[in-house]
Amino acid sequence: MPAQGKHRRSKSTSLGRGLAAVTTGGAVLALPVIGATSAFAAPAPAAAPQAVAPATANSVAKAAPAKHSVVAGETLSKIAREHSVSGGWKKLYEGNRKIVGSNPDLIHPGIKLVIGAKSDASSDDQASKASPSAARGASSDRADRSERVNAAPVAKAAPAAEKQAVAYTNDLDGWIRESLAVMAEQGIPGTYEGIHRNIMRESSGNPNAINNWDSNAVKGTPSKGLLQVIGPTFQAYHVPGTSTDSYDPVANITAACNYAADRYGSIDNVFGAY
Repeated sequence: MPAQGKHRRSKSTSLGRGLAAVTTGGAVLALPVIGATSAFAAPAPAAAPQAVAPATANSVAKAAPAKHSVVAGETLSKIAREHSVSGGWKKLYEGNRKIVGSNPDLIHPGIKLVIGAKSDASSDDQASKASPSAARGASSDRADRSERVNAAPVAKAAPAAEKQAVAYTNDLDGWIRESLAVMAEQGIPGTYEGIHRNIMRESSGNPNAINNWDSNAVKGTPSKGLLQVIGPTFQAYHVPGTSTDSYDPVANITAACNYAADRYGSIDNVFGAY
């Protein structure tokens, strides 16, 4: 009796096994038939997207500079004092040179001066030199700000506390005090008493006084104004930032005090014709 083939089925296998009987000369051969099963690899989990931290732009809101409309009789020096401009009339002129023109002593009524204007050129240059990406970020930020400004009005930041502007009265007392403020800025010596004493002797406080009879008048250069200054002297000792009109009280006083400081050390040292 022929022996029966025994087949053991392995546990947990991915290959299917079978038997194929082949007759060869009466012998029965037991051949394993291996059927390859298709294996599918489980797909790898997708990489979790990395969280990108939002870029933060530390932009500081700048207060819009104030504007001042010039009225008749005003000077850069006077406007600078009223707005407490650091650096005085020179700083105010530097920021408004294109508007004022080449002569800081001549400002026309109606022009609008910018108070506290600052150039952003240096900060832009530094940003562009830092790195290309920083420059691109700054450009993007500026473009974004421009869109926001065009879309809706932007509230102005509250200005920092400033010193209260000094208002001078339009009389002899106010003219002397305003002149003293200009003189202090320019380093010109003189006191209220010294100026007042000489004004009362020269013109009795009349800003339109003119001497048409003395030797200066004969030469064609009459003495004018509160401190009776002749034209050539006024032009030589005119203080920048004040009016170029020699009859202007403040301009007349400061020019005369500038001349007296150069010749006598101070208007306080003048007690007669000078």
